[in-house]
Amino acid sequence: MADRLDQPRQPGLRLRPHYDPETFGRLSERIARFLGTARFLVYMTVFVAAWGLWNIFAPAPWRFDPYPFIFLTLMLSLQASYAAPLILLAQNRQDDRDRIQGEYDRGAAERNQADVEYLTREIAALRMALGEVATRDYIRSELQRLQEELQGEGQTAPGPREPR
Repeated sequence: MADRLDQPRQPGLRLRPHYDPETFGRLSERIARFLGTARFLVYMTVFVAAWGLWNIFAPAPWRFDPYPFIFLTLMLSLQASYAAPLILLAQNRQDDRDRIQGEYDRGAAERNQADVEYLTREIAALRMALGEVATRDYIRSELQRLQEELQGEGQTAPGPREPR
């Protein structure tokens, strides 16, 4: 039966090993994080020093890697050949996270900018509207002027006015 695109594949024998890329990525980040610590450098220094001391000062039959330490060089090269791609994988994952965070930050900045522009327009509209509103000082001065007018008319008027 041919593979149908509208149905999931049935689990079966696979020729390639299957792994979860997310789990492998997290593992590579943990390894890369460890490789960048002082603890790793101390461990590696102690390991290389112990290796060298053993292969120099141990009895001849117990030495497994004589002086030029070819096997140690091979092991360090193997460790470096695995460490470099793991570090690059961890950096790529961090770059992806940074890109997504940057897109999120840009969106938030755009929303904030739109909010600020809206609030600026609202404040300008309120200022314009307040320009047309009488202030407390203006009303007080007008009331004082009217009071003075009324007091001035009261002193000069000969008597009560006649109703019409």
